[in-house]
Amino acid sequence: MMNIKKYAAIDIGSNAMRLLITNILEDNKEVVFNKSEIIRVPIRLGQDAFTVGEISEKNIGRMQDAMQAFRLLMQVYGVERYAACATSAMREAYNGSDLVKYIKEKTGVDIEIIDGNKEARIIANSQLKKLIATEGNFLFVDVGGGSTELTIFSEGEQVTSKSFKNGTVRLLNNMVNQQVWDSMEDWVKTQTDKLKDVVLIGSGGNINKVFKMSGKAQGKSLNYTYLNKQFNYLKKLSYDQRVSDLGLNPDRADVIVPALNIYRSAMKWSNASKIFVPKIGLSDGIIKASYYQNSGIRIHDLK
Repeated sequence: MMNIKKYAAIDIGSNAMRLLITNILEDNKEVVFNKSEIIRVPIRLGQDAFTVGEISEKNIGRMQDAMQAFRLLMQVYGVERYAACATSAMREAYNGSDLVKYIKEKTGVDIEIIDGNKEARIIANSQLKKLIATEGNFLFVDVGGGSTELTIFSEGEQVTSKSFKNGTVRLLNNMVNQQVWDSMEDWVKTQTDKLKDVVLIGSGGNINKVFKMSGKAQGKSLNYTYLNKQFNYLKKLSYDQRVSDLGLNPDRADVIVPALNIYRSAMKWSNASKIFVPKIGLSDGIIKASYYQNSGIRIHDLK
């Protein structure tokens, strides 16, 4: 007999906040995770955290409203358990910890601020392992607003990972110096130097959007030439043109160019000729981590 559970994940990023509600189907054969609903709210906490060092009163109010709405939606959908994780913007804002307490008091939503390494582990424990063959070498690249998480997989096993303070919101505000770029390049080249035929796996809203724009079927790959061509094309367009002519969301139209620059750089450094773009991210990893309880994140019953 099949048993159905409902779990939720809240991902509080530097560029947006997301609520993912998932149906978990249990039977005697396997466990299946089916996404039921995903809601994205474009609240750019990173603009505050990376430029002035604190979350502004305006965005505190917007975050409170979003968390209250997320809690109500979880109740409506009948969610049993949830986990809420905040990344680089919240961990770098000096009022981040106070904001966690404030949100808990006002909305009942319990938020955990996680570091970059835990963020990388959670994402890697999502559907990624099923997508990686037992043979082959992969560089997983997750680009966020405040940081980029890089993970090396070889022969089906995770080898190493590292988080760099190089993200789209930081780049828009000219807050990433050449030393950070050099460190990323050195790390990728060092870790992939003896690996043959490295393949990139890209994660993040921007690479998902570029993949969708390519018109390719899910499961197919993009090559370096295409990615570089799209980068140069989008870079030539103005912000207004990206919104009006291409139909990009206003909060996507500015960050998509710096994001592509990171992905194409990672391909160049690792000598990867293609990139796969599965629909996975931190919220997917949070759901899996909550169910299997294997990443050390705090899980909460929805009361």
